[in-house]
Amino acid sequence: MTVVGPFGLSVRDQALEADVQAGLAAVEEGLLEATKSEVPFITEAAQHLVQAGGKRFRPLLVMLAARFGDPYAPGVVPSAVVVELTHLATLYHDDVMDEAAVRRGVDSANTRWGNSVAVLTGDFLFARASQILADLGPEAVRVQALAFERLVTGQILETAGPVDGRDPVEHYLDVLGGKTGSLVAVSCRFGAMMSGADDTVVDVLTQYGERLGVAFQLADDVLDIASDSHESGKTPGTDLREGIPTMPVLRLRERALRLGLPEDLALVELLDSDLTDDTRHAEALAGLRAHPALEQARRDTVRYAQEARAALGPLPECDAKAALTELCDAVVHRAG
Repeated sequence: MTVVGPFGLSVRDQALEADVQAGLAAVEEGLLEATKSEVPFITEAAQHLVQAGGKRFRPLLVMLAARFGDPYAPGVVPSAVVVELTHLATLYHDDVMDEAAVRRGVDSANTRWGNSVAVLTGDFLFARASQILADLGPEAVRVQALAFERLVTGQILETAGPVDGRDPVEHYLDVLGGKTGSLVAVSCRFGAMMSGADDTVVDVLTQYGERLGVAFQLADDVLDIASDSHESGKTPGTDLREGIPTMPVLRLRERALRLGLPEDLALVELLDSDLTDDTRHAEALAGLRAHPALEQARRDTVRYAQEARAALGPLPECDAKAALTELCDAVVHRAG
């Protein structure tokens, strides 16, 4: 049994392990090549997060999904580079919106160079992803465009908040489906598409990716509250400080509205105060870490991971399916 990829994924088949490792190495080379510019400063800024590392979760999914067709097809690695470049670009923009100071254990781009450079660097990465995508054919361009529309829509919905009368938890799950689920789904879709897998297999893997992506983001929500910066690679409680309602906060508000317990209402009142104050922020973080809402958010993560696992049901039994199933467990473990 060999450990490969993010989360310590164990791969039992040596051929699969070798192919996944080789594919991820090729993606890494592709990322470095795609982030080079004739302007040295642009190269430095564009490679800032590439060189900081990361889980390469989406490229790994491309590689595993490609096992249901021809994993050596020429479009597999470039499509993995496209989804990772797109993901990295959104991180540059997210850090500006969230005013985040740390990303992947290093200073965020906006902290180092300012918001304008961070936004423009994200745009540069989108442009490079589009160049690669153009060589993969019009269907790939269409799939990526639709996913990017969903991603942006999810971000806008998060910023706008739920309309009157809409359940905030349902609204948030729609946000996550767009912001995170869409690109994870495309990772699986591209891997299957580029490998020439049957349309039914492509659809199954796309549905799996959508659910796994939501579970992945819910696990991040839990980590933002429960972990330290060493575990998560970013400052704990970043979303909390910025007033972004993640699942633990939404579950707290839901419980406070339903039960009206004084301790819940007091914590909600604290969350509604100015959490740019370090003392209040630390108190709110400690309160959420000890609150049942955090465990409810963990259960939400488990539910979506189980749905992702169930979506794989129609696929033939093989080592790649076993690895995709194990990723469901790994995502839940992150939130454990």
